[in-house]
Amino acid sequence: QVQLVESGGGLVQAGGSLRLSCAASGRTFSSYTMGWFRQAPGKEREFVAAIRYGRGNIYYADSVKGRFTISRDNAKNTVYLQMNSLKPEDTAVYYCAAERGDSIVVVSNSNAYQYWGQGTQVTVSS
Repeated sequence: QVQLVESGGGLVQAGGSLRLSCAASGRTFSSYTMGWFRQAPGKEREFVAAIRYGRGNIYYADSVKGRFTISRDNAKNTVYLQMNSLKPEDTAVYYCAAERGDSIVVVSNSNAYQYWGQGTQVTVSS
């Protein structure tokens, strides 16, 4: 069982930055693939970024590539999402997700993740 707690959301002006954190419980964090997803009002949940366990291969949605950076600190059981050059269209609830690394193939598929945080609101004003 893994519990995830996101933090770091808030209100920021367009062009600004935020760093989201996701703290995970458990002693096997390093063996989990971690993902960030977001959901805007009236829209489906969409993939943002993911980082695999082990060699830590990283993946981004095209919409955030070059602006967002995902990273993990296995010693702190935490995954981060650094968000720069934020746009109003980035406004959403951001969710952290986790799944054991050896059971996930397509990291952008939300159905592949078993564990989810409660979400943190990010609002970007124009």
